[in-house]
Amino acid sequence: MHELSLRELGEGLRAKKFSSRELTGHYLGRISQHDKALNSYITVTADRALAQADAADKTLAAGAGGALTGIPLAQKDIFCTSGVRTSCGSKMLDKFIAPYDATIVQKLDAAGMVMLGKANMDEFAMGSSNETSYYGPVKNPWDLERVPGGSSGGSVAAVAAGLAPIATATDTGGSIRQPAALTNLTGIKPTYGRVSRYGMIAFASSLDQAGVVAHSAEDAAVVLQAMSGFDPRDSTSVERPVDDYISGLGASLKGLRIGLPKEYFAEGLDPGARACIEAAIKVFEGLGASVREVSLPSSPLSVPTYYVVAPAEASSNLARFDGVRYGHRAEGVHTLEELYKRSRGEGFGAEVQRRIMIGTYVLSHGYYDAYYLKAQKVRRLIYDDFRRAFGEVDLILGPTAQSVAFKLGDKTDDPVAMYLNDIYTIAANLAGIPAMSLPCGFHQDLPIGMQLMGNFFDEGRMLNAAHQYQQATDFHKRRPQAFA
Repeated sequence: MHELSLRELGEGLRAKKFSSRELTGHYLGRISQHDKALNSYITVTADRALAQADAADKTLAAGAGGALTGIPLAQKDIFCTSGVRTSCGSKMLDKFIAPYDATIVQKLDAAGMVMLGKANMDEFAMGSSNETSYYGPVKNPWDLERVPGGSSGGSVAAVAAGLAPIATATDTGGSIRQPAALTNLTGIKPTYGRVSRYGMIAFASSLDQAGVVAHSAEDAAVVLQAMSGFDPRDSTSVERPVDDYISGLGASLKGLRIGLPKEYFAEGLDPGARACIEAAIKVFEGLGASVREVSLPSSPLSVPTYYVVAPAEASSNLARFDGVRYGHRAEGVHTLEELYKRSRGEGFGAEVQRRIMIGTYVLSHGYYDAYYLKAQKVRRLIYDDFRRAFGEVDLILGPTAQSVAFKLGDKTDDPVAMYLNDIYTIAANLAGIPAMSLPCGFHQDLPIGMQLMGNFFDEGRMLNAAHQYQQATDFHKRRPQAFA
Protein backbone atom coordinates (compact mmCIF):
# COMPACT_ATOMS: atom_id res chain seq x y z
CA MET A 1 0.00 0.00 0.00
CA HIS A 2 2.87 2.41 0.70
CA GLU A 3 3.78 2.48 -3.01
CA LEU A 4 0.35 3.73 -4.12
CA SER A 5 -0.33 7.34 -5.11
CA LEU A 6 -2.90 9.42 -3.23
CA ARG A 7 -5.36 8.93 -6.08
CA GLU A 8 -4.85 5.15 -5.93
CA LEU A 9 -5.22 5.17 -2.14
CA GLY A 10 -8.43 7.16 -2.39
CA GLU A 11 -9.82 4.82 -5.06
CA GLY A 12 -8.90 1.80 -2.93
CA LEU A 13 -10.66 3.25 0.12
CA ARG A 14 -13.82 4.11 -1.80
CA ALA A 15 -13.84 0.67 -3.50
CA LYS A 16 -13.42 -0.94 -0.05
CA LYS A 17 -10.26 -2.77 -1.11
CA PHE A 18 -8.96 -1.73 2.31
CA SER A 19 -10.18 0.46 5.15
CA SER A 20 -8.59 3.61 6.52
CA ARG A 21 -7.88 1.69 9.75
CA GLU A 22 -6.01 -0.96 7.76
CA LEU A 23 -4.13 1.67 5.79
CA THR A 24 -3.25 3.62 8.93
CA GLY A 25 -2.17 0.43 10.69
CA HIS A 26 0.07 -0.39 7.74
CA TYR A 27 1.89 2.93 8.05
CA LEU A 28 2.11 2.73 11.84
CA GLY A 29 3.66 -0.69 11.41
CA ARG A 30 6.24 0.66 8.98
CA ILE A 31 7.06 3.50 11.39
CA SER A 32 7.60 0.96 14.18
CA GLN A 33 9.76 -1.18 11.90
CA HIS A 34 11.90 1.44 10.18
CA ASP A 35 11.96 4.75 12.02
CA LYS A 36 14.67 3.79 14.50
CA ALA A 37 17.06 3.91 11.53
CA LEU A 38 15.71 7.21 10.18
CA ASN A 39 14.56 9.26 13.20
CA SER A 40 11.96 10.95 10.99
CA TYR A 41 9.26 11.31 13.68
CA ILE A 42 9.44 13.17 16.98
CA THR A 43 5.99 12.06 18.14
CA VAL A 44 3.85 9.21 16.78
CA THR A 45 0.15 9.71 17.50
CA ALA A 46 -1.06 6.12 17.02
CA ASP A 47 -4.24 6.32 19.14
CA ARG A 48 -5.34 9.60 17.57
CA ALA A 49 -4.57 8.25 14.09
CA LEU A 50 -6.66 5.11 14.57
CA ALA A 51 -9.55 7.15 15.96
CA GLN A 52 -9.41 9.47 12.95
CA ALA A 53 -9.21 6.43 10.65
CA ASP A 54 -12.33 4.92 12.23
CA ALA A 55 -14.17 8.22 11.76
CA ALA A 56 -13.05 8.32 8.13
CA ASP A 57 -14.28 4.77 7.57
CA LYS A 58 -17.72 5.75 8.90
CA THR A 59 -17.78 8.75 6.56
CA LEU A 60 -16.82 6.62 3.57
CA ALA A 61 -19.36 3.92 4.51
CA ALA A 62 -22.06 6.60 4.39
CA GLY A 63 -21.03 7.46 0.83
CA ALA A 64 -19.60 10.81 1.88
CA GLY A 65 -16.08 12.21 2.10
CA GLY A 66 -13.64 13.58 -0.46
CA ALA A 67 -10.42 12.71 -2.25
CA LEU A 68 -8.36 12.82 0.96
CA THR A 69 -10.76 11.13 3.39
CA GLY A 70 -9.00 8.36 5.29
CA ILE A 71 -5.52 9.03 3.88
CA PRO A 72 -2.69 9.32 6.44
CA LEU A 73 -0.08 12.08 6.58
CA ALA A 74 2.77 13.35 8.73
CA GLN A 75 2.65 16.91 10.11
CA LYS A 76 5.90 18.82 10.47
CA ASP A 77 6.40 19.52 14.17
CA ILE A 78 6.22 23.27 13.57
CA PHE A 79 2.39 23.24 13.29
CA CYS A 80 0.39 23.47 16.50
CA THR A 81 -1.74 20.38 17.08
CA SER A 82 -4.25 20.50 19.91
CA GLY A 83 -3.38 18.15 22.76
CA VAL A 84 -0.17 16.96 21.08
CA ARG A 85 3.41 18.02 21.75
CA THR A 86 4.54 20.71 19.30
CA SER A 87 8.28 20.97 19.84
CA CYS A 88 9.66 22.74 16.75
CA GLY A 89 12.61 20.38 17.15
CA SER A 90 13.79 22.28 20.24
CA LYS A 91 14.39 21.59 23.91
CA MET A 92 12.73 24.95 24.47
CA LEU A 93 9.34 23.43 23.49
CA ASP A 94 9.99 19.80 24.43
CA LYS A 95 7.11 19.80 26.92
CA PHE A 96 4.80 22.23 25.10
CA ILE A 97 1.35 20.79 24.40
CA ALA A 98 -0.41 23.02 21.88
CA PRO A 99 -3.86 24.22 23.07
CA TYR A 100 -5.21 24.69 19.52
CA ASP A 101 -4.77 23.51 15.94
CA ALA A 102 -2.96 25.44 13.22
CA THR A 103 -5.19 26.39 10.30
CA ILE A 104 -3.67 23.83 7.94
CA VAL A 105 -4.13 21.14 10.60
CA GLN A 106 -7.79 22.14 10.82
CA LYS A 107 -8.15 22.13 7.05
CA LEU A 108 -6.57 18.71 6.56
CA ASP A 109 -8.57 17.29 9.49
CA ALA A 110 -11.72 18.66 7.85
CA ALA A 111 -10.67 16.95 4.60
CA GLY A 112 -10.69 13.66 6.53
CA MET A 113 -6.94 13.06 6.64
CA VAL A 114 -5.34 10.95 9.40
CA MET A 115 -2.35 12.35 11.31
CA LEU A 116 0.28 9.67 11.93
CA GLY A 117 2.51 11.95 13.99
CA LYS A 118 4.80 14.95 14.08
CA ALA A 119 7.87 14.93 11.83
CA ASN A 120 11.39 15.78 13.00
CA MET A 121 12.96 19.06 11.86
CA ASP A 122 15.88 21.40 12.36
CA GLU A 123 15.41 23.41 15.54
CA PHE A 124 12.95 26.24 14.88
CA ALA A 125 13.42 25.45 11.16
CA MET A 126 16.99 26.77 11.26
CA GLY A 127 19.18 24.43 9.25
CA SER A 128 19.81 22.81 5.89
CA SER A 129 20.57 19.26 7.01
CA ASN A 130 18.24 18.34 9.90
CA GLU A 131 21.24 18.05 12.20
CA THR A 132 20.24 20.86 14.59
CA SER A 133 17.19 19.04 16.03
CA TYR A 134 17.17 18.50 19.79
CA TYR A 135 15.94 14.98 19.02
CA GLY A 136 18.94 14.07 16.90
CA PRO A 137 19.65 14.11 13.16
CA VAL A 138 17.37 12.57 10.56
CA LYS A 139 18.96 10.12 8.11
CA ASN A 140 18.49 10.09 4.35
CA PRO A 141 16.62 6.91 3.27
CA TRP A 142 18.80 6.70 0.14
CA ASP A 143 21.98 6.54 2.23
CA LEU A 144 21.81 6.46 6.02
CA GLU A 145 25.23 8.13 6.26
CA ARG A 146 23.91 11.23 4.49
CA VAL A 147 21.64 14.10 5.44
CA PRO A 148 18.07 14.35 4.10
CA GLY A 149 18.31 18.14 3.88
CA GLY A 150 16.49 20.57 6.08
CA SER A 151 14.73 21.99 7.83
CA SER A 152 11.93 19.64 6.74
CA GLY A 153 14.17 16.57 6.92
CA GLY A 154 11.74 14.48 8.95
CA SER A 155 8.89 15.16 6.52
CA VAL A 156 10.89 14.12 3.46
CA ALA A 157 12.50 11.09 5.12
CA ALA A 158 9.10 9.79 6.23
CA VAL A 159 7.60 10.13 2.76
CA ALA A 160 10.66 8.86 0.85
CA ALA A 161 10.89 5.75 3.05
CA GLY A 162 7.17 4.99 2.88
CA LEU A 163 6.43 5.91 6.50
CA ALA A 164 3.76 8.37 5.31
CA PRO A 165 2.23 8.88 1.87
CA ILE A 166 2.55 12.66 2.15
CA ALA A 167 3.70 15.28 4.66
CA THR A 168 3.36 18.96 5.42
CA ALA A 169 6.49 21.09 5.52
CA THR A 170 7.61 24.72 5.68
CA ASP A 171 9.99 26.76 3.57
CA THR A 172 11.77 29.89 4.79
CA GLY A 173 14.77 29.75 2.46
CA GLY A 174 14.42 26.39 0.73
CA SER A 175 13.39 24.05 3.54
CA ILE A 176 10.82 22.23 1.40
CA ARG A 177 12.64 22.22 -1.94
CA GLN A 178 16.20 21.38 -0.88
CA PRO A 179 15.30 18.29 1.20
CA ALA A 180 12.83 17.18 -1.49
CA ALA A 181 15.66 17.30 -4.03
CA LEU A 182 17.98 15.26 -1.81
CA THR A 183 15.40 12.50 -1.23
CA ASN A 184 13.79 12.17 -4.71
CA LEU A 185 10.52 13.88 -3.80
CA THR A 186 8.31 16.62 -5.17
CA GLY A 187 8.05 19.59 -2.81
CA ILE A 188 6.19 22.85 -3.33
CA LYS A 189 6.40 26.21 -1.59
CA PRO A 190 3.36 28.25 -2.67
CA THR A 191 3.19 32.03 -3.03
CA TYR A 192 3.66 33.87 0.26
CA GLY A 193 0.17 34.36 1.68
CA ARG A 194 -1.44 31.49 -0.25
CA VAL A 195 -1.47 29.14 2.78
CA SER A 196 -2.28 30.37 6.28
CA ARG A 197 0.56 30.77 8.76
CA TYR A 198 -1.81 30.77 11.76
CA GLY A 199 -0.55 28.19 14.24
CA MET A 200 2.77 27.76 12.46
CA ILE A 201 5.55 28.65 14.90
CA ALA A 202 7.38 31.58 13.35
CA PHE A 203 11.04 31.69 12.36
CA ALA A 204 11.12 34.63 9.90
CA SER A 205 7.60 35.97 9.44
CA SER A 206 8.07 37.65 6.05
CA LEU A 207 9.65 34.51 4.57
CA ASP A 208 7.99 31.45 6.18
CA GLN A 209 5.45 29.61 4.07
CA ALA A 210 3.77 26.24 4.54
CA GLY A 211 3.71 23.65 1.76
CA VAL A 212 3.80 19.95 1.08
CA VAL A 213 6.22 17.15 0.12
CA ALA A 214 4.97 14.23 -1.96
CA HIS A 215 6.09 11.66 -4.49
CA SER A 216 4.45 13.44 -7.40
CA ALA A 217 3.09 16.78 -8.53
CA GLU A 218 -0.38 15.21 -8.72
CA ASP A 219 -0.23 14.18 -5.05
CA ALA A 220 1.08 17.60 -4.07
CA ALA A 221 -1.69 19.36 -5.99
CA VAL A 222 -4.45 17.45 -4.18
CA VAL A 223 -3.13 18.33 -0.71
CA LEU A 224 -2.17 21.91 -1.58
CA GLN A 225 -5.74 22.42 -2.82
CA ALA A 226 -7.05 21.45 0.62
CA MET A 227 -4.47 23.58 2.48
CA SER A 228 -4.83 26.81 0.53
CA GLY A 229 -7.15 29.75 1.03
CA PHE A 230 -7.70 32.98 2.90
CA ASP A 231 -7.59 32.94 6.69
CA PRO A 232 -8.75 36.07 8.57
CA ARG A 233 -6.68 34.98 11.59
CA ASP A 234 -3.46 35.42 9.58
CA SER A 235 -2.65 39.03 8.72
CA THR A 236 -0.33 37.88 5.91
CA SER A 237 -2.98 35.68 4.27
CA VAL A 238 -4.11 36.92 0.85
CA GLU A 239 -7.83 37.16 0.14
CA ARG A 240 -7.84 35.69 -3.35
CA PRO A 241 -9.68 32.69 -4.85
CA VAL A 242 -7.71 29.43 -5.04
CA ASP A 243 -7.22 28.00 -8.52
CA ASP A 244 -8.30 24.43 -9.25
CA TYR A 245 -4.86 22.83 -9.21
CA ILE A 246 -6.17 19.32 -9.89
CA SER A 247 -8.25 19.94 -13.02
CA GLY A 248 -5.40 21.99 -14.50
CA LEU A 249 -2.97 19.08 -14.53
CA GLY A 250 -3.90 17.88 -18.02
CA ALA A 251 -2.96 21.02 -19.98
CA SER A 252 -0.51 20.85 -22.86
CA LEU A 253 2.88 22.53 -22.49
CA LYS A 254 2.85 23.80 -26.08
CA GLY A 255 3.64 27.48 -26.00
CA LEU A 256 4.98 27.40 -22.43
CA ARG A 257 7.99 29.69 -22.11
CA ILE A 258 10.69 28.49 -19.71
CA GLY A 259 13.57 30.70 -18.62
CA LEU A 260 17.00 29.42 -17.59
CA PRO A 261 18.75 31.91 -15.27
CA LYS A 262 22.36 32.11 -16.39
CA GLU A 263 23.46 32.84 -12.82
CA TYR A 264 22.19 29.41 -11.70
CA PHE A 265 24.28 27.52 -14.24
CA ALA A 266 27.58 29.19 -13.37
CA GLU A 267 30.48 27.95 -11.23
CA GLY A 268 29.50 25.83 -8.22
CA LEU A 269 26.94 23.54 -9.85
CA ASP A 270 28.08 19.90 -9.72
CA PRO A 271 28.57 18.46 -13.25
CA GLY A 272 26.38 15.48 -12.39
CA ALA A 273 23.52 17.74 -11.33
CA ARG A 274 24.01 19.90 -14.42
CA ALA A 275 23.77 16.86 -16.71
CA CYS A 276 20.48 15.75 -15.12
CA ILE A 277 18.96 19.22 -15.44
CA GLU A 278 20.09 19.62 -19.04
CA ALA A 279 18.44 16.28 -19.86
CA ALA A 280 15.25 17.51 -18.17
CA ILE A 281 15.29 20.66 -20.28
CA LYS A 282 15.27 18.50 -23.40
CA VAL A 283 12.22 16.64 -22.06
CA PHE A 284 10.37 19.93 -21.63
CA GLU A 285 11.31 20.97 -25.15
CA GLY A 286 10.00 17.62 -26.40
CA LEU A 287 6.70 18.37 -24.65
CA GLY A 288 6.33 21.60 -26.60
CA ALA A 289 7.86 24.19 -24.27
CA SER A 290 10.29 26.80 -25.55
CA VAL A 291 13.45 27.54 -23.56
CA ARG A 292 15.52 30.70 -23.39
CA GLU A 293 18.15 32.24 -21.14
CA VAL A 294 17.13 34.90 -18.63
CA SER A 295 19.11 36.87 -16.10
CA LEU A 296 18.59 37.33 -12.36
CA PRO A 297 21.57 39.62 -11.74
CA SER A 298 20.87 40.19 -8.04
CA SER A 299 20.53 36.48 -7.22
CA PRO A 300 24.17 36.11 -6.06
CA LEU A 301 23.23 38.52 -3.25
CA SER A 302 20.41 36.27 -2.02
CA VAL A 303 22.40 34.40 0.63
CA PRO A 304 23.90 37.44 2.41
CA THR A 305 20.57 39.26 2.18
CA TYR A 306 18.70 36.30 3.65
CA TYR A 307 21.18 35.89 6.51
CA VAL A 308 20.52 39.46 7.57
CA VAL A 309 16.73 39.51 7.15
CA ALA A 310 15.93 36.02 8.51
CA PRO A 311 18.02 36.23 11.72
CA ALA A 312 16.68 39.73 12.38
CA GLU A 313 13.11 38.44 12.26
CA ALA A 314 14.07 35.33 14.24
CA SER A 315 15.59 37.39 17.04
CA SER A 316 12.29 39.22 17.38
CA ASN A 317 10.05 36.14 17.05
CA LEU A 318 12.04 34.04 19.52
CA ALA A 319 12.13 36.76 22.18
CA ARG A 320 8.83 35.35 23.50
CA PHE A 321 10.61 32.19 24.71
CA ASP A 322 11.90 33.59 27.99
CA GLY A 323 11.04 30.92 30.56
CA VAL A 324 8.09 32.92 31.92
CA ARG A 325 4.95 32.07 29.97
CA TYR A 326 5.68 28.78 28.20
CA GLY A 327 8.62 26.75 27.02
CA HIS A 328 11.66 25.57 28.93
CA ARG A 329 12.18 27.20 32.35
CA ALA A 330 15.50 26.92 34.15
CA GLU A 331 15.43 25.70 37.75
CA GLY A 332 17.22 27.10 40.78
CA VAL A 333 17.33 30.70 39.56
CA HIS A 334 17.26 33.68 41.92
CA THR A 335 16.68 36.72 39.71
CA LEU A 336 14.59 37.53 36.65
CA GLU A 337 17.70 38.23 34.59
CA GLU A 338 19.16 34.87 35.56
CA LEU A 339 15.86 33.20 34.59
CA TYR A 340 16.00 34.75 31.12
CA LYS A 341 19.66 33.92 30.53
CA ARG A 342 19.61 30.36 31.77
CA SER A 343 16.25 29.42 30.26
CA ARG A 344 17.28 30.66 26.82
CA GLY A 345 20.81 29.31 27.12
CA GLU A 346 19.55 25.85 28.07
CA GLY A 347 16.52 25.81 25.77
CA PHE A 348 18.06 26.97 22.49
CA GLY A 349 20.68 25.02 20.55
CA ALA A 350 23.88 26.48 19.10
CA GLU A 351 22.51 27.33 15.64
CA VAL A 352 19.44 29.09 17.03
CA GLN A 353 21.62 31.07 19.45
CA ARG A 354 23.93 32.02 16.58
CA ARG A 355 21.08 33.39 14.50
CA ILE A 356 19.51 35.24 17.42
CA MET A 357 22.83 36.97 18.07
CA ILE A 358 23.26 37.87 14.38
CA GLY A 359 19.72 39.20 14.23
CA THR A 360 20.09 41.23 17.41
CA TYR A 361 23.32 42.71 16.08
CA VAL A 362 21.93 43.81 12.69
CA LEU A 363 18.92 45.42 14.39
CA SER A 364 20.95 47.22 17.03
CA HIS A 365 21.51 50.98 17.16
CA GLY A 366 24.20 52.02 14.70
CA TYR A 367 23.95 48.89 12.58
CA TYR A 368 20.29 48.88 11.48
CA ASP A 369 20.93 51.18 8.50
CA ALA A 370 24.18 49.49 7.55
CA TYR A 371 22.81 45.95 7.53
CA TYR A 372 19.08 45.44 7.91
CA LEU A 373 17.87 48.43 5.89
CA LYS A 374 20.39 47.73 3.14
CA ALA A 375 19.35 44.07 3.03
CA GLN A 376 15.73 45.11 2.54
CA LYS A 377 16.76 47.32 -0.38
CA VAL A 378 18.62 44.42 -1.99
CA ARG A 379 15.56 42.23 -1.39
CA ARG A 380 13.60 44.65 -3.56
CA LEU A 381 16.21 44.32 -6.32
CA ILE A 382 15.81 40.53 -6.21
CA TYR A 383 12.04 40.93 -6.50
CA ASP A 384 12.51 43.30 -9.46
CA ASP A 385 14.70 40.72 -11.23
CA PHE A 386 11.89 38.17 -11.07
CA ARG A 387 9.30 40.72 -12.16
CA ARG A 388 11.33 41.51 -15.29
CA ALA A 389 12.01 37.84 -16.01
CA PHE A 390 8.33 36.92 -15.79
CA GLY A 391 7.63 39.58 -18.40
CA GLU A 392 9.57 37.35 -20.80
CA VAL A 393 8.83 33.79 -19.61
CA ASP A 394 6.13 31.82 -17.82
CA LEU A 395 8.32 29.66 -15.56
CA ILE A 396 11.95 29.65 -14.48
CA LEU A 397 13.89 26.38 -14.33
CA GLY A 398 17.18 25.64 -12.61
CA PRO A 399 18.92 23.45 -10.03
CA THR A 400 17.51 23.04 -6.53
CA ALA A 401 20.78 22.09 -4.83
CA GLN A 402 24.40 22.26 -5.94
CA SER A 403 24.97 18.52 -5.63
CA VAL A 404 23.67 15.30 -4.09
CA ALA A 405 23.15 14.95 -0.35
CA PHE A 406 26.33 15.40 1.70
CA LYS A 407 27.39 13.17 4.56
CA LEU A 408 26.25 13.68 8.14
CA GLY A 409 28.70 15.90 9.99
CA ASP A 410 30.45 17.19 6.87
CA LYS A 411 29.35 20.81 7.32
CA THR A 412 28.33 21.11 10.96
CA ASP A 413 31.56 22.96 11.84
CA ASP A 414 31.29 25.38 8.92
CA PRO A 415 28.11 27.49 9.15
CA VAL A 416 28.88 29.41 5.94
CA ALA A 417 29.26 26.21 3.90
CA MET A 418 25.97 25.03 5.39
CA TYR A 419 24.23 28.31 4.52
CA LEU A 420 25.38 28.05 0.88
CA ASN A 421 23.29 24.89 0.46
CA ASP A 422 20.31 27.19 -0.13
CA ILE A 423 22.00 29.35 -2.76
CA TYR A 424 19.44 28.47 -5.46
CA THR A 425 16.32 28.49 -3.29
CA ILE A 426 16.51 31.59 -1.11
CA ALA A 427 15.65 34.13 -3.82
CA ALA A 428 12.11 32.75 -4.23
CA ASN A 429 11.41 33.34 -0.53
CA LEU A 430 12.82 36.86 -0.61
CA ALA A 431 10.58 37.66 -3.59
CA GLY A 432 7.55 35.75 -2.24
CA ILE A 433 6.98 33.77 -5.47
CA PRO A 434 5.95 30.08 -5.64
CA ALA A 435 8.63 27.47 -6.29
CA MET A 436 8.92 23.70 -6.29
CA SER A 437 11.48 20.93 -6.66
CA LEU A 438 10.94 17.68 -8.53
CA PRO A 439 13.13 14.64 -9.24
CA CYS A 440 15.09 14.78 -12.50
CA GLY A 441 17.69 12.02 -12.24
CA PHE A 442 20.41 10.35 -10.24
CA HIS A 443 24.14 10.92 -9.81
CA GLN A 444 26.29 8.43 -7.90
CA ASP A 445 23.04 6.52 -7.19
CA LEU A 446 21.68 9.53 -5.28
CA PRO A 447 18.75 11.76 -6.30
CA ILE A 448 19.02 15.08 -8.13
CA GLY A 449 16.20 17.63 -8.08
CA MET A 450 15.39 20.55 -10.35
CA GLN A 451 13.55 23.69 -9.39
CA LEU A 452 10.63 25.40 -11.08
CA MET A 453 9.67 28.95 -10.08
CA GLY A 454 6.50 30.73 -11.13
CA ASN A 455 4.95 34.17 -10.99
CA PHE A 456 2.74 35.13 -8.04
CA PHE A 457 -0.17 32.71 -7.51
CA ASP A 458 0.85 30.68 -10.57
CA GLU A 459 1.04 27.40 -8.65
CA GLY A 460 -1.36 25.77 -11.12
CA ARG A 461 0.88 26.34 -14.14
CA MET A 462 3.92 25.18 -12.18
CA LEU A 463 2.22 22.00 -10.94
CA ASN A 464 0.97 21.19 -14.44
CA ALA A 465 4.46 21.58 -15.93
CA ALA A 466 5.86 19.28 -13.24
CA HIS A 467 3.04 16.78 -13.79
CA GLN A 468 3.58 16.69 -17.56
CA TYR A 469 7.30 16.13 -17.01
CA GLN A 470 6.52 13.29 -14.59
CA GLN A 471 4.17 11.73 -17.13
CA ALA A 472 7.15 11.56 -19.51
CA THR A 473 9.69 10.29 -16.95
CA ASP A 474 9.78 7.85 -14.05
CA PHE A 475 12.36 9.30 -11.67
CA HIS A 476 9.65 10.20 -9.13
CA LYS A 477 8.51 6.57 -8.98
CA ARG A 478 11.84 5.25 -7.74
CA ARG A 479 12.12 4.31 -4.06
CA PRO A 480 15.10 3.59 -1.79
CA GLN A 481 15.60 -0.17 -1.84
CA ALA A 482 16.32 -0.43 1.90
CA PHE A 483 12.73 0.65 2.62
CA ALA A 484 10.89 -1.15 -0.16
